[in-house]
Amino acid sequence: MLTDKQCKNAVCAADKKRARFTDGGGLYLEVSPAGSKRWFWKIYAEGKESRLALGSYPAVSLADARRARDAARLQKANGKNPIQVRKVEKLKGLAAPDETFRAVALEWHGKQAPLWSDGHAARILRQLERDLFPWVESRTLSAIEPVELLATLRKIEQRGAIETADRALMVCRQIWRYGLATGRVSRDVTDGLKDALQPYRGKHFAAITDPEKLGVLLRAMRAYRGGVVVKAALQLAPILFQRPGELRAAAWSEVDFDAALWTIPPARMKRGKDGKEYGDPHLVPLPTQAIEIFKELQRYTGHGQLVFPGERNHDRPISENSVRTALISLGYTSELQTWHGFRATARTMLAERLDCDPLVIEAQLAHAVKDANGRAYNRTQYMEKRRQMMQQWADYLDSLAAKGMVDLTVEPPDPLRCSLGTLAEWCKCTLE
Repeated sequence: MLTDKQCKNAVCAADKKRARFTDGGGLYLEVSPAGSKRWFWKIYAEGKESRLALGSYPAVSLADARRARDAARLQKANGKNPIQVRKVEKLKGLAAPDETFRAVALEWHGKQAPLWSDGHAARILRQLERDLFPWVESRTLSAIEPVELLATLRKIEQRGAIETADRALMVCRQIWRYGLATGRVSRDVTDGLKDALQPYRGKHFAAITDPEKLGVLLRAMRAYRGGVVVKAALQLAPILFQRPGELRAAAWSEVDFDAALWTIPPARMKRGKDGKEYGDPHLVPLPTQAIEIFKELQRYTGHGQLVFPGERNHDRPISENSVRTALISLGYTSELQTWHGFRATARTMLAERLDCDPLVIEAQLAHAVKDANGRAYNRTQYMEKRRQMMQQWADYLDSLAAKGMVDLTVEPPDPLRCSLGTLAEWCKCTLE
């Protein structure tokens, strides 16, 4: 066993790399020729000898070194590797000087933003700035308790923004998971908070899926007396069932009449930043009805770049509100039918009414493919099937619209010379 006096007088010969002075229980003092003295504890882990540094003498006295050795012994007895524990503690110390909610949230946002679209990244940042930072930005992430975060989320609920509160919780959950991964926190305080908030069920875009009701809507859309550009977008929406932003921003350079194909660039698709920059374009086969509408519209807007230019600024496309307003003018509010809802209309009726392959439908909707064959299979193998399906769908819409139209080619009976039964039978035949 060493004494304080021995530690103080310990030296290393100039011709040696180091000298070791053993205390006991694996503890020893290592002295260099230059005179530096450091404490080490010898440890065996996984059959290999290694050592744990316990500090320099005399800053760490003999008594302090023994206490550090005993603490490391206890860790080892509990199944922990003291050297690994030391490394983790060191990483925690280097993780970030600022551990506030704001600092960690912005760090997480910075890591994720390159994977998101610019719009999504901006929305997340706005939510942080508006709904979370005002209340907990200066609090240390590890110090925030579940009840404190719950109170913050309930402030969002109090203004009636139930969906926003639900989204804020999802953001917080990702921040805490990032905090766990980077050693800022030891638990996820968002666990269980969803049950304490007002339940929110995501609303689907209103969509008509009844054939008879859809026929009525289609007839109303074809009789729309608004502008040529909006009417064309209104009629193409159910036929092509692409997202509003993708349709209204279409350019004439994307439409190939000879190939009957509309090619949407990846940058305009609903994807992450990587998919927008390096993904494949989305191909939309054009049925004959769509081509007719495009060609008619080309007479009015073909001189410009955009298929659906705005009325005031031809360099910008029509807004999403243009078609929404047109639907409202026809009596179809957002509770009955939305522009985006035509995707759900097509998805449901193609499967239920026309018995189309769900994988082909999903490929045409540009939804992420989850099958083992991947996206390439859908772009090639499904292309011909998608072309057939799109024509079948357009023909089906025509049949629904025609069922309620009066056939003016049939001579009506003279109401003054025929019975009421004959007149009723004529009306029935022409309306079928």
